[in-house]
Amino acid sequence: QVQLVESGGGLVQPGGSLTLSCAASASIFAIYAMAWHRQAPGKQRELVAVIPSGGRANYADSVKGRFTISRGNAKNTVNLQMNNLKPEDTAVYYCYAVGFDPTLVAWGQGTLVTVSS
Repeated sequence: QVQLVESGGGLVQPGGSLTLSCAASASIFAIYAMAWHRQAPGKQRELVAVIPSGGRANYADSVKGRFTISRGNAKNTVNLQMNNLKPEDTAVYYCYAVGFDPTLVAWGQGTLVTVSS
């Protein structure tokens, strides 16, 4: 069953902003941390940002100062605010959740972000 659903991808010009959102289904396991990964064409999937319950967010060096991950007001939601986007940010972005039991993980289906003029 679908457990994570992303939204907010699209086409944006360099220097622009975009916000991605992810919502987990009500039946999902107890979530410890939520994160965003991305996979660019021909490259491996990489961690972009992660935010644990009650903890501090961590970011990939390539997005520090430009991206902000936050837990949404609704339970088990996470957002990724992306500012000053660059062409190299073009990728499919995936929402990810891991439970307090680390064997429990879930991935979203992915949303495409294209940064191009």
